[in-house]
Amino acid sequence: MTSHSQQSGPGTRGLSGADAEDLALYREKFRRRLPESLDELNGPTHGVVELPLHLAWSGMTSYDLGKPRQRMGLYRTVLHEGLHDDLPRHLNRDVLLELWPVLRTLIGRTVRTVWEDAFPELVSRTRVVA
Repeated sequence: MTSHSQQSGPGTRGLSGADAEDLALYREKFRRRLPESLDELNGPTHGVVELPLHLAWSGMTSYDLGKPRQRMGLYRTVLHEGLHDDLPRHLNRDVLLELWPVLRTLIGRTVRTVWEDAFPELVSRTRVVA
């Protein structure tokens, strides 16, 4: 069994053992989906993107990348619902870096932490913009 301290991260203090373990498993779910590098994200930068139902199961399935709110919604949806193979297909490295300073405030803490821990360039981008 892996040690709790290796899987636990920020925000686990004060949680019961079971809650901390649930949080660690939740983080691991998102960690497994990550690409090796942001350079793998070669999704579209313009046009209309149609998401499959396993990604957009709760609402909108069509996103116009020319509309800032729709572009942000697409990225938020894919970050939360996308599987490993969905990320390079629907996300674009340059667009993600451009959106990240605002996008990071719109996604859950766990997703944000997993992405920023894996890709320090996202954190750097946020500091540059701030």
